[in-house]
Amino acid sequence: MQPTLNIGGASQRSGVSPKMIRHYEAIGLLPAPHRTEAGYRLYGPDDIHTLQFIRRARDLGFGMQDIAQLLDLWRDRHRASAAVKRLALGHVQALQERIDALDAMKRTLHRLATQCQGDDRPNCPILDDLATPPADMS
Repeated sequence: MQPTLNIGGASQRSGVSPKMIRHYEAIGLLPAPHRTEAGYRLYGPDDIHTLQFIRRARDLGFGMQDIAQLLDLWRDRHRASAAVKRLALGHVQALQERIDALDAMKRTLHRLATQCQGDDRPNCPILDDLATPPADMS
């Protein structure tokens, strides 16, 4: 099928902004599009499908390097699903580490906020904690 959508139409169909479409092209996640005689980009159904794939992977928090690997695996009809699973589970582990770090931050901030009087007095445990260098830097 002949590519017929300009970048605005591709953006609308895929949910990916024109700026990000250009970025994905620049870094090689999306192949260079067909061009009109005037140089305008034209996209077809395969391009839209690829953009939707990238968007879904981004929505799941995958980084560009992982998305590139996932795209390669998606395009490879002889892929081993074990490679896809390995990538996904590695991402799950990274997400869990981020969740744990965010949870620790939340607990610390909650503890500090509980200790802060929140009145007209100038002393504040939150600011004191922020002003204290970490143990590994002193």
